Amino acid sequence: MPATPTKPDAFPLGEFEFVAMMASFQALQALGIDVMLPALGAISRDLRLEDPNARQLIIGVFLLCAGLGSLFPGAIADRFGRRRVVLFAIAAYMLLSIVCAISASFVLLLVARGVMGAVTSAMMVMPMTIVRDRFEGDRMAKTQSLIAMTFMVVPMIAPMLGQSVLLFAGWRWIFGIMGGLAMVVFVWAWMRLPETLHPAFRQSINLKVIAGNMALAVRERASLGYILGAAFIQGALFGYINSAQQLVGEHFGAGEAFPIIFGGMALVMACTNFANSRIVERFGARRVSQAALLTYVAVATTHFVFTTQGESLWAFVPLMTISMCMMSFIGSNFQAISLQPFSRTAGAAASVSAFVRMVVGAGLGVIIGHAYDGTPRPMVAAMIAGGVIALGLVMYSEHGKLFRRLHSAEYYRNAPPPIGH
Repeated sequence: MPATPTKPDAFPLGEFEFVAMMASFQALQALGIDVMLPALGAISRDLRLEDPNARQLIIGVFLLCAGLGSLFPGAIADRFGRRRVVLFAIAAYMLLSIVCAISASFVLLLVARGVMGAVTSAMMVMPMTIVRDRFEGDRMAKTQSLIAMTFMVVPMIAPMLGQSVLLFAGWRWIFGIMGGLAMVVFVWAWMRLPETLHPAFRQSINLKVIAGNMALAVRERASLGYILGAAFIQGALFGYINSAQQLVGEHFGAGEAFPIIFGGMALVMACTNFANSRIVERFGARRVSQAALLTYVAVATTHFVFTTQGESLWAFVPLMTISMCMMSFIGSNFQAISLQPFSRTAGAAASVSAFVRMVVGAGLGVIIGHAYDGTPRPMVAAMIAGGVIALGLVMYSEHGKLFRRLHSAEYYRNAPPPIGH
């Protein structure tokens, strides 16, 4: 049965503060990626990297380890609660930002970035879990879209923030700013975030129970296709992020305008998430996301044709922006659909979902980024392939029927009970 939502009069956060706080957790992780983009060239020169594509590992290692680490915080939070896990992750983020700032070699920097990604993966998993504690179905999809819209402010301003730091100080100060912002979020969460795990839903902390609850997420056909489908779409996005500085800044010659272009594309994505939050309850998460997926494949195919004819920056930016907007419609809704059957084990299910999306997505992103050949062709081809595979996976979950809208009672009728209950 669905989770019992916290009563509005018993929950200390209003909708605005709740959305802002959940967005701030995810935004810290996004900051650890996007604020670094303008500094990759400076880091490469300062640490004397010989392979020009090696700089991408600063992003790729963080993402991959975040995916690997995300398998654990949900299950831990199902036993000890969401609040403790969130506060630990933010504190670790502060400490590891300092370690990154004082790293004297590229290897040490990568190790620190990897540990940072793994330990702070809870900041990606917990917002999904907390939202699932409070909401379900299309209402959850709406809230997740509002959160995504809010934290999209980070990709808008982070590259410009990183560029500004480089004008007055070295790249190491970027990590100092990350640690300072994490301290602000830590104090806010410490003072205001309540525990959202229903006491009756606490799970036993033993390997058999944890493994069993996680296995439910990958055995549930209605969820599996959406989890894997989101991973392939996210892989293309990570591939773009990994190579964006080289592609837009160097190949297309944007130079110092790169942060503005990157931020502008993020702004449009934020508007898309707002639009999704306004329409998803009316049309349903399935209809909206499936229509967006079909559009994504069509736009990527059109984009590939342009890449074969000597594409310019002014053709690349609008086509890539449209594809990223479709990713916004796909991402939030796929997450909500994949977590619908798991009210009592939302933490474990969110961990599995994040683990699959991040590990597969980050792995594909590294491959796509390293396939960069001075043109957008490898990335756009990967977008087409990922979209087609995602469509097939959604068809699997939906038994070959698209654009259905399932009512909550129908969806939960055959939902599996958690292990240990």
